[in-house]
Amino acid sequence: MVFLFPTLVSMKLLSLWLLLLVMAPSLHATLSSSLSVQHTEANTLLKWKASLGNSSQTFLSSWDGNSSCNWLGIICDHSGSVSSINLTNMGLSGTLQPLNFSSFPNILTLDISLNNFTGSIPPQIGVFSKLTHLHLSYNYLTGPIPSEITQLVNLQVLRLEKNVFDGSIPDEIGALRNLRDISIQIANLTGTIPKSIGNLTSLLFLDFSQNNLYGHIPHEIGNLSNLKQLWLRNNNLHGSIPREICKLQNLEDLDIQVNNISGNIPVEIGKLVNLVWLFLSNNNLSGSIPREIGMLTHLNQLDLSNNSLSGTIPPTIGNLSNLVYFYMYHNHLSGSIPTEVGQLHSLLTIQLLDNILSGPIPSSIGNLLNLDSIRLNGNKLSGKIPSTIGNLTKLTTLVLFSNKLSGYIPMEMNMLNNLENFQLYDNNFIGQLTHNVCSSGKLIKFTASSNFFTGAVPKSLKNCSSLWRVWLEQNQLSGNVTEDFGVYPNLDYIDLSHNNFYGHLSPKWGKCHNLTSLKISNNNLSGSIPPELIQATNLHVLELSSNHLVGDIPEDLGNLTYLFKLSLNNNNLSGNVPIQIASLLDLDTLELGANRFSGLIPTQLGNLAKLLHLNLSRNKFVENIPSEFGKLKYLQNLDLSMNTLSGKIPPVLGELKSLETLNLSHNHLSGDLSGLDEMRSLISIDISYNQLQGPLPNIPAFKMATIEALRNNKGLCGNVSGLEPCPTSPDNYENHHKTNRFILVFLPIGLGTSMLALFVFGVSYHYYRSSKKKVQEDEESPGQNLFSIWSFDGKMVYDCCKILL
Repeated sequence: MVFLFPTLVSMKLLSLWLLLLVMAPSLHATLSSSLSVQHTEANTLLKWKASLGNSSQTFLSSWDGNSSCNWLGIICDHSGSVSSINLTNMGLSGTLQPLNFSSFPNILTLDISLNNFTGSIPPQIGVFSKLTHLHLSYNYLTGPIPSEITQLVNLQVLRLEKNVFDGSIPDEIGALRNLRDISIQIANLTGTIPKSIGNLTSLLFLDFSQNNLYGHIPHEIGNLSNLKQLWLRNNNLHGSIPREICKLQNLEDLDIQVNNISGNIPVEIGKLVNLVWLFLSNNNLSGSIPREIGMLTHLNQLDLSNNSLSGTIPPTIGNLSNLVYFYMYHNHLSGSIPTEVGQLHSLLTIQLLDNILSGPIPSSIGNLLNLDSIRLNGNKLSGKIPSTIGNLTKLTTLVLFSNKLSGYIPMEMNMLNNLENFQLYDNNFIGQLTHNVCSSGKLIKFTASSNFFTGAVPKSLKNCSSLWRVWLEQNQLSGNVTEDFGVYPNLDYIDLSHNNFYGHLSPKWGKCHNLTSLKISNNNLSGSIPPELIQATNLHVLELSSNHLVGDIPEDLGNLTYLFKLSLNNNNLSGNVPIQIASLLDLDTLELGANRFSGLIPTQLGNLAKLLHLNLSRNKFVENIPSEFGKLKYLQNLDLSMNTLSGKIPPVLGELKSLETLNLSHNHLSGDLSGLDEMRSLISIDISYNQLQGPLPNIPAFKMATIEALRNNKGLCGNVSGLEPCPTSPDNYENHHKTNRFILVFLPIGLGTSMLALFVFGVSYHYYRSSKKKVQEDEESPGQNLFSIWSFDGKMVYDCCKILL
């Protein structure tokens, strides 16, 4: 036994040596093969690197030598063969064509996402038989998705999103039975969703959104029993929601918004009990909202907006205790807002705008203490705003405009110190505005127009520097506009029109450097237009009409080069219109009517090539209409009435092919209308109370004109009731007028001569008769007086003349 142990050891060593001796050729071959693969892989990668753009060489500077396992983005397996190429987000450019795919027999992952690769996906990619992850997303790859990609039967993740492919999803996609995640969104795909998609029973995530896919959602999609996410939004899919989708009880996200899906929401949708996101918006869905939707108790976001849904909001909506975002706007929903809405304690946003909802805002809404945004505008809601809304101290957006709400604004709303967007316009509210509306200085948009608010504007508005847009027009608000408003560095738009504000137009408006629209028309403003207003260099619209403003238009107003509307109608402004107004080359509306402007109309106004509406009526302008107005080729409305303009109507006005209304009434214009013969666009005309003559132009506006629009001229003729008809030709018209002039001049002379002759004849005849009778009487009565010429029978002469006439 002493010598047995060494003997056994020697025998084992001998056996091991013999085994190694036998296996040596095989190990050598394996090692040689492995080294050959490594060498081939390295050379293939180096050749591909050489084909890439110049900037790519810098990023891949570590790619050098014969061993790729230490290179950036390369991972090798235990044999030293490349198992992963991960070059994501390295700024690389080039194509995949120079890459020899067959050189990588052991690759599991290829990720070149978030680069600038172009060209197509080579069909040779199908040789990656072991590939489990393929990421080519966020590049500029083109061409079709090769059908060979469906040979990657071990593929688990396929991400091709954000490319510009041509063609459709390969029909053979169903061969990838191990696929768990497929994303080809924003990839310019067309065609239909293949029915073979139903074979991918391991699929967890499917995203074909934002393409140009059409056709129906295949019923086979109901076979994907493990599916958690189904995203098909922003395509051209049509047909109804397949009921088979409701079999996907593991589904958490269903997004088919922005398609052409029609029909009803299936009642079976209540079976999707794990659903967290339900997005069906921007389709053509109709019918009512199924009450079964209340079974989706895990729902976090519900968006049914922009459809044609009708009926009422089901009270079962109150079961969705996890709901955070609730969107049903732009539908045809009717009835009242269910009080059960007050049970949605997790709710941050509720948007029910643009429906036909009626009745009051439920007071239970005050229970939703986390609410950030309420949008109920564009309905038929009535009654008062519930005082409980004052509980919602986190509220930043409250939009209630265009309803039938009434009554006072509840005092409790003064507690809403975080409001940024507060809109009440187009209702029937009365009383005063909320005085703390901007106490925290966060208010951005405030609209309360078209109500019956009275009193002064809230004092908190004066220093509310956060304001961006303010609409308070068409109320009965009062107060000194000079003192009640401040300087607003962010203000873009303010409309105070149709109220009872008084005071001067403050120079402080000029310090609102971002202001684009200032509207204070139809108030009781006095004083002059402050020159400082020109400091508001971004002004696009200035409306100050129907006030009591006096003085001149500041010449520097011509520096407001962005101005496209200037309305100063119905004030007491005077002086000449400054020629600097002609520098406002973007102006499309210029309204200076009903003031006391005098002098000539500036010819430079003809340079306002974009002008659509020009009103200079009811002023004291004199002399001619500028012929330069003929250059205003886009002009639609021209009103120069009630001035003291004279001369002829410039024939160039007939070149205004866009003109629809023309009012030249109550001036001293003369001549004819021959220059207006081609104004086919003209709809309304008024040339009354001038000294115009001649035939009316043969265009519809004059054919349809009433006598009121033509009366009190010198000699107009035409086929209008109340006017003299014109002769059949222009020559006859001239001869007709010569005849008229002849009659007017010579007829009185002829009549006078005839009457004189008749008078002499009558006197002579009477004298003859009287003399004869006198002789007889003398013979009978010798004592009577002789005949006197002054005793003739005037009635006889009158009767004779009357017969002749």
